[in-house]
Amino acid sequence: MLNLQPNIRIPDDFYEALVHMHSELDAEQSAAANARLVLLLANHIGDMDVLREAIRLAAQNPEAKSS
Repeated sequence: MLNLQPNIRIPDDFYEALVHMHSELDAEQSAAANARLVLLLANHIGDMDVLREAIRLAAQNPEAKSS
């Protein structure tokens, strides 16, 4: 099951690192870096059920109510 509870010990540090990763990239490089990050994290998770749930939730319209 996908963990939707806050689980990053210092979320501001993660956000800062993510912003820093993109700071000197153009839009294409930024998209490629995001894709690599997704693939690295997906490999780390490894559980196909969890990955499918994450894909489903990520694809939802953020303005739509969750079901």
